[in-house]
Amino acid sequence: MGFLSVLSMAHALVEDRVRKGETVVDATVGNGVDTLRLARVVGSQGRVYGLDIQQAALDAARRRIDAESGDNAGSVELTLRGHEAMEAVLPPPLHGTVGAVMFNLGYLPGAEGELVVTHVDTTLPALEAALRVLRPGGLVTVVLYPGHEGGDVEANAVESWAKELPQVQYQVMMYRFMNRKTSAPYLIAIDKR
Repeated sequence: MGFLSVLSMAHALVEDRVRKGETVVDATVGNGVDTLRLARVVGSQGRVYGLDIQQAALDAARRRIDAESGDNAGSVELTLRGHEAMEAVLPPPLHGTVGAVMFNLGYLPGAEGELVVTHVDTTLPALEAALRVLRPGGLVTVVLYPGHEGGDVEANAVESWAKELPQVQYQVMMYRFMNRKTSAPYLIAIDKR
C-alpha cells in the first residue's frame, strides 16, 4: 500500500475532524471534488458553502453534486464569489462554528479559454478569514500547486504565512512527497486549537 495522494490526505484529515450536521466551506470549488466530499461528510443536516469566481466551475460542481451526492445535494450552497469573500458569504452566526475550510489552489482543470488562477493577494486574506470562521478544533486544508506560472510564488507565500501562525493557537503540518520535483503539489493543514 502506498501513501495517500495529497488530495486524498486532505480528504482524510477533514473526514476525521468534521462531524455530521456541521457547516464547512469549500473556498475554491473548481470541479466540485472537495465540495462533494464535504457534502458527504456533513450529510443532509449539515451545510457546505462553496465559493468560486468562475461560473463554469460552479456549473460543473453542481452537476457533480446533483449526480453523485444523493440526499446531500440540498446541503450545498454555491456562490459566485472569490474565496476572500468567505466571511461575507457565511451568515454571521456561523462565524467561529465552521468545522473545516478546504482550499485547492491553482486553476480549474479542463477550463477553456484564458487560464484563471488563484493569487496571493486574495489567497492570504481568504486564509485569514478561514481561521476566523473556524471553530476550536476546526481544520483548514490548503493544497498548493507550485508547478504553474505564479504557483510557486503563491505556494511560498502561503508557506511563509503558515510558518508564522502562533503555535499556542494553531498546529500546522505539511504533507509532501520529498522525492518528487519541487513543482509537485503538496498540502498544508492547519488545526485551530
